Amino acid sequence: MKLLKTRDLEGKKAIVVAVGKDEEKIKESLEEMKGLCKTLGVDVVEWLWQKRSKPDPATYLGRGKLQKLKEIVEFCEADLVVVDDEITPVQSKNMREYLETEVLDRTQVILEIFARHATSEEGKLQVEMASLLYELPRLVGRGEELSRLGGGIGTRGPGEPLLEVLRRHIKNRISQLRKRLKEIEKEREVQRKQRLEKKIPHVSIVGYTNAGKSTLLKSLTESDVYIADKLFATLEPVTRRLKLKSGKIILVSDTVGFIRKLPHTIVSAFKATLEEVKYSDVLIHLVDASDPYAEEKMRASEKVLEEIGADRIPRILVFNKIDLCPEDRIEALKWKYPEALFISAEKKIGLDRLLEKLEEVLSQRDVQETIEVPIEKIGLVYAMKDRLEILNEEYRDSYVLVTVKADKDTVELLKGKVAS
Repeated sequence: MKLLKTRDLEGKKAIVVAVGKDEEKIKESLEEMKGLCKTLGVDVVEWLWQKRSKPDPATYLGRGKLQKLKEIVEFCEADLVVVDDEITPVQSKNMREYLETEVLDRTQVILEIFARHATSEEGKLQVEMASLLYELPRLVGRGEELSRLGGGIGTRGPGEPLLEVLRRHIKNRISQLRKRLKEIEKEREVQRKQRLEKKIPHVSIVGYTNAGKSTLLKSLTESDVYIADKLFATLEPVTRRLKLKSGKIILVSDTVGFIRKLPHTIVSAFKATLEEVKYSDVLIHLVDASDPYAEEKMRASEKVLEEIGADRIPRILVFNKIDLCPEDRIEALKWKYPEALFISAEKKIGLDRLLEKLEEVLSQRDVQETIEVPIEKIGLVYAMKDRLEILNEEYRDSYVLVTVKADKDTVELLKGKVAS
């Protein structure tokens, strides 16, 4: 039994609505919602916001604004109303009935995007679980729809209400999903341990959705990475190998994009994927410099990093898409963020400096040591060249004094191999 299916929203006309007191923040959030709708092929023809401290508990908008919204819906011949918040089941039901049109909230829009973009088994299971977690408390008041679903949800016990049957099925399915996702998490943990044993540094590209993370991964590693001018085009982490100038091999990952007001059900379902970031050695925090709301999105990303326990990892702040910015915009950002780097991932501008900075940050973890290596074992040193830097070699009668630079664990590993 599948309760939620991907909706056919292509070409539909929508009115976006919001509630809040700060007009600038509301406009910024509404612009973002337009982008989310565009990703689904929905055409936002009008938007409406009401200045109030909190939504009406029954209808989200106050009665007067709701009537105005109804008139706009009729005038624009809109197919649906999109609310830029997660609304309660009561608000959703009342709005639907009063407006006589389909109503989607922010969580449903994001879930819809995730459902379309999930490709791996884990991604699809996570989206399904997030959808069911969202739907479970919203079953009440859906009598007619549940009746239509009745034939496909299994056997009812004597006198058991259809609502209870459906609730039981959803809870069972969530339990199955959690079990399988736990198995996948264990598989990933094994892979992580293998990577840690090999001492290969791991760099994650993080940042707001559509900041250009996939483009940067593709440009840095010259590999085939899916790129699209869509929000949440990447849902599953993509990892590629990269050889630095020193010869050191590192792993670079593109991660799922962050967004403000990320629904709790998605955070819960995608927790394991989001938390992969905290096992990184270095983070590249990528920001779209051409976005007028870049700094607000930076802060939103930093908040997510803090929530997942990744805020203490060494971080390189990188402003992307400088080819789309006027010079005074770049100069203003440079003055405000003197430690940041400025690049164009698409045009491959500034990537050499970024790679140099990566070497610098990674080398801060490194130690330098001179090891006495028997001549017959010098091959062990060369076999680890992708994990350490050989600074000097002095050949003696029966041994070689090799000076290497690497992280402490790698140096200890080499010393152990040489001594055995």
